[in-house]
Amino acid sequence: MSQSAKRLDKEITKRVKLDYLLHLPEAYESEPEKKWPLILFLHGSGERGSDVELVKVHGIPKIADQDPQFPFIAISPQCPEDSFWAMEEDALMALLEEVEDHYRVDPKRIYLTGLSMGGYGAWQLAAMYPDKWAAVVPICGGMEPKYAEQIKDIPIWAFHGAKDDVVPLSESKQIVNALKEIGGNVKFTVYPDANHNSWAETYANKELYTWLLSHSLS
Repeated sequence: MSQSAKRLDKEITKRVKLDYLLHLPEAYESEPEKKWPLILFLHGSGERGSDVELVKVHGIPKIADQDPQFPFIAISPQCPEDSFWAMEEDALMALLEEVEDHYRVDPKRIYLTGLSMGGYGAWQLAAMYPDKWAAVVPICGGMEPKYAEQIKDIPIWAFHGAKDDVVPLSESKQIVNALKEIGGNVKFTVYPDANHNSWAETYANKELYTWLLSHSLS
């Protein structure tokens, strides 16, 4: 007999690295007893690299840069040049743990959002760690419908531009429809005239942040 069935069962360690931007609300120091909601933001493919300032171009870090009072702790990591968010899941969760350990984060109000490549990343990270997020906001991303069951209990508000010629609208629709079919907790906003940059209108909408803060883990 030339081969036999065996099993490897061994614990290994892994070193992870991510550059990131950290926003603390202006009132963070003056309210030392308060625990703050946190947003983890995943950028798109154009902001990958080794210059973390690039991450400020769009989305949550752009808003936080312009508004020191933005009322969330915000973590905005930078994906390495030749990587994708799906390859950085261990690093992202290690980063989140690090920030939770060192800052006054409300563990019941941790939110996840991303755009384009980061939209895909947000869907994926939600599916891999469904018990972590109080709510998730994926923008112009997508995920295979087979993962719907894993995320059906997470409050999700997805956004997409109807005229998106980079990530087709169908990418969001297929997972949203799968969630609706099984009674998932999902909202879906389609901008009829928007192309790929559907995130600008989304992140400028104050209603989005009211909606996020209306959700917390039980």
